[in-house]
Amino acid sequence: MENAVYDPPDTPLEVIHEDHALLAVNKPPGLLSVPGKGAHLADCLIARVQAAFPTALLVHRLDRDTSGVMIFALTPAAQRHLGLQFEKRQTKKTYAARVWGEMTERRGTVDLPLCVDWPNRPRQMVDPENGRAAVTDWRVQRVEDGTTRVRLMPKTGRSHQLRVHMLALGHPILGDPFYAEGPAREFPRLMLHAEELRLRHPDGGRGMAFRVPVPF
Repeated sequence: MENAVYDPPDTPLEVIHEDHALLAVNKPPGLLSVPGKGAHLADCLIARVQAAFPTALLVHRLDRDTSGVMIFALTPAAQRHLGLQFEKRQTKKTYAARVWGEMTERRGTVDLPLCVDWPNRPRQMVDPENGRAAVTDWRVQRVEDGTTRVRLMPKTGRSHQLRVHMLALGHPILGDPFYAEGPAREFPRLMLHAEELRLRHPDGGRGMAFRVPVPF
């Protein structure tokens, strides 16, 4: 479970952009975005960000084991503006992943509704009847050593969406503690990285792109 006792990474805060309205950082893998339940889960990215930027406000989240671009608002007005962009699906997110097996097709779209798997939460599952719409575009980058590097472009932002959608294709993301099994699970980290985030600046609306190179 993601709320089990663990040691978060002891890495310095990596700021990739800062201005008067927003902050973009590189979230390390293994660090919660927000506090979990209990003192042992108090260390998280927003706590570290607020230690350096006291006015920082949450806009979105990444899974604990996912790395990459994460933004924070520095004013309430910026938080509202950015939050609406996420809510209205006006942001463009690109993730990099390594998945188990060799994908034969070059690109495609997964359109499978998701909901929480209550007996096994926080796991999610495909549920055509009760699930919420979830859509992911994918594109193969290259095949290597029995695995495949893919770019994932989610059109929605459901919990564990990319992880469950890749599993549904028969290609779980390497190192996934929830959805990968056997050799696919035996990797040092979840091979999922938020590589790029495009949005409009909350002050003026100019387009911006924040990017962090893939670390695996």
